[in-house]
Amino acid sequence: MMKRIFVIGSINTDFNIRAPKMPSKGETLVGYGFFTAHGGKGANQAVAAARLGGDVVMCGCVGDDTFGRESIEAIETDGIDVKNIRTVGGVPTGNAVIILSDGDNRIIIDKGANALIDKNDVDRTLSEAKAGDILLVQLEAPTDVVGYAMKTGRKKGMTVILNPAPANREIIKYLPLCDMLIPNETETELLGGEDALLSAFDGTLIITLGGDGYAIIDNGVKTKYSCIKIEPVDTTAAGDTFCGGLVAKLACGEKLETAAAFASLAASIACTRTGAQPSVPTKEEVENYKK
Repeated sequence: MMKRIFVIGSINTDFNIRAPKMPSKGETLVGYGFFTAHGGKGANQAVAAARLGGDVVMCGCVGDDTFGRESIEAIETDGIDVKNIRTVGGVPTGNAVIILSDGDNRIIIDKGANALIDKNDVDRTLSEAKAGDILLVQLEAPTDVVGYAMKTGRKKGMTVILNPAPANREIIKYLPLCDMLIPNETETELLGGEDALLSAFDGTLIITLGGDGYAIIDNGVKTKYSCIKIEPVDTTAAGDTFCGGLVAKLACGEKLETAAAFASLAASIACTRTGAQPSVPTKEEVENYKK
């Protein structure tokens, strides 16, 4: 039986622009290819989990503005349960300004309504959760609320998965509540390094390595896995796609190694497309991908 996936996190509108290079201090560049896209690490991961086969519930906050209404509509289009997305007056929907150059990106975020996710939102959302369901959280929501969600999920017997992005050392005290931690290389170092993370919790550590694939450290054994080679166009949602693909397969009962391989392929495909949520492939696209 498929487990349900509960994602608590951020919902943004992304403002993307391409540049010939990353600007230096005080430098103005002429960019091109401006476009908006739905984003936010929470929403991205919820969309990825849904498109890649999961039964997903999303919890978050948006402003009472056009961006918020459009974000909810877009999330719902992917078959996600949106009744726990709360609209808040007086603040904007979260947003991100993204500079794209040579397949790389730089991102500036205004949390907006994402900063107002609270413990009541968590309680309302997880009241439906059952033991064995999956909780997936990130760090674009208030750290104490993320920690409370992890604690609540653990009490309910859920599988608690944290993507510690953007890295914030305040989350370290909550790591013992994790069953699985999924940072990238930079986040791993900002949180104290691989050894420090492994000593902070007893679960599985998966480190995404960009174009070099990913590593799984489970029961004291570290194994590195490569990913397919692609020419990246936009890496914005690669990590979110990996997380969403992983939980989608775990919710279906797949073994960790199989789920991670599927997630890695989905993330690689996402890198060949522009935008956050628009780049996330479907389950069928991943399964039918010809290397």
